[in-house]
Amino acid sequence: MGIEVSGLLGLIVLVLDVYAILKVAQSSASTGSKVIWVVLILLLPVIGVVLWYFAGPKG
Repeated sequence: MGIEVSGLLGLIVLVLDVYAILKVAQSSASTGSKVIWVVLILLLPVIGVVLWYFAGPKG
């Protein structure tokens, strides 16, 4: 059962990361800010998405 749960959680994290990166790319933030957010999300997948949700570029 442990493999199925960890696989499902990994898939959820992957989907959230892709969603966050797409939203960052579509935002009106500067290019440098976008690059920093994408790198943060890629290097720290779970923490990066949480930080993006609360402090990331909007719109």
